[in-house]
Parts: sequence; C-alpha cells; structure tokens
Amino acid sequence: MAGIERPGPLYQQVAAAIRQGIADGEFPPGTPLPSEAQLIERYEVSRPTVRNAIAALRSEGLIEVRHGKGSFVKGAPTPPLTIERTVTRSGKTFTSELTKWTQAHEPTVYRTETTATTGPLLELAEGEALFGVDRVLIDPATGTRALHRVLIPFATAENTPPLADAPDTALEEIYTALTAAGHKLSWTETVRARMPQADERSVLELPDATPVIHTIRVTHGTDHRPLILEELRANGSQAQLTYRITADSPRTLRAVRN
Repeated sequence: MAGIERPGPLYQQVAAAIRQGIADGEFPPGTPLPSEAQLIERYEVSRPTVRNAIAALRSEGLIEVRHGKGSFVKGAPTPPLTIERTVTRSGKTFTSELTKWTQAHEPTVYRTETTATTGPLLELAEGEALFGVDRVLIDPATGTRALHRVLIPFATAENTPPLADAPDTALEEIYTALTAAGHKLSWTETVRARMPQADERSVLELPDATPVIHTIRVTHGTDHRPLILEELRANGSQAQLTYRITADSPRTLRAVRN
C-alpha cells in the first residue's frame, strides 16, 4: 500500500489506517499485526511513527503487545454505553436519554452568532444573534463524558417564555415551552465521526487518536421551521447511538408525535 496522505499527525494517520483494517476484517481478532518492518514499508513512514501508532491503538484497547511475539488484534470492543437519541412525551412532559446524565458543573450561558455552518441549519443568515448554552454531562453508570450545546435564536427566545430570561432552561422544559407556544415539534439529526479539537480532547478526557461522535439535532416547529439547534459530542470508542425511526414523514425523522 502506498504512503497515506490525510490531514493530521502522521502517527494518527497510520493508526487510523490500521484501525480501518481491523474494522474491515483485514486484521481479524486474535491475529498478529504485520511486523514493524512490514508496517514501515506498507505506509512509508519511520519506525517512531509506527511505534506511536501502535501505542495509540493499545490505549484504545484495539491491540495488545505480547512480549517476544508482537502485536495482536483484540478487535473493536462493543462500546459500553448506548445513547438513545429519541425523545418521548407523556402528557406535557418530555424526556430524553440525557435526562439521566449528571452535570459536571453549572451550564455556561453566552451570546453568540450564527456561522456558515449553523446559519443554514437554523435558516438564518450568518451573523444572526443566538443564545448559547454549554453543558458537560457525565453518564452515572459508565462515567462517559459528553459535551452538550444548545443554540437558541433570539426570535425563538423572545416568543417562548421563559427562554428570554433563562436560556439555560433544561432541554426537556424547552420542548414543553415550545409546545405550549403552539408548536408541533419534530426533529432532524445528523451524525458524523471526526477527530477531536484540543479543547474537546481535554474536556472529554480522550486518549490519543480517539474520534468523537458529533451529532447535530434541529428542533422544528410549525411549518417545519427551525427553532433551536443542539450539538452532542462524545467519545467515539465509548459510546454508540441508537434511534427509534418511524415512517410518518419523508421530510424528517420524527422522534415523537404530538
């Protein structure tokens, strides 16, 4: 295989290529990885780069080093935490999987603006005023950490008491307030895996070369108008997502029916 040409530190690129080989079954669980010399030739990198890549994969629990025998594939372990990305409603009360999580500290509330990424999702021009609310959440069962962000357009806050005065209102209570304001809610969500930024790596306590799962959920109201945007970021090696899907509409994944 020719040298790899992807963004990021070289050892992380090698680790990512080996990780993909494990996921694709090229390196089955219980089998040895190619030797250092073979990996150097395969990826056209130096010995320290290969060793750093192996160290990163060891920290993720994907491989084990047997003294005198080399590195062996342990296989990708099943993530210990399943996050149910659904919203349920009983009467006027909404709940989600994140209701069970604890907060590491008080939410951070600030004013911000739409960007080239968030503006189109909220159907707003770039530079429109938003409230931002950041939380660091901890799953009590596993200790897995997550970063949760809510972006609330000023227009949504002004038309939805009590958001104008308390944008850090609990998410489930925001859903209740939006419904009380006359909205029939639905949700769309996108998910991707990516390498973390420095602040995400620190807050989520991620080992080297560990990806994050990044979800973006938009809450829609009447006429499918975007009302708020949520982001959730979690350790990609510790968490997996599950969804309840219905066939109510071809336009959106509806997580709950009002």
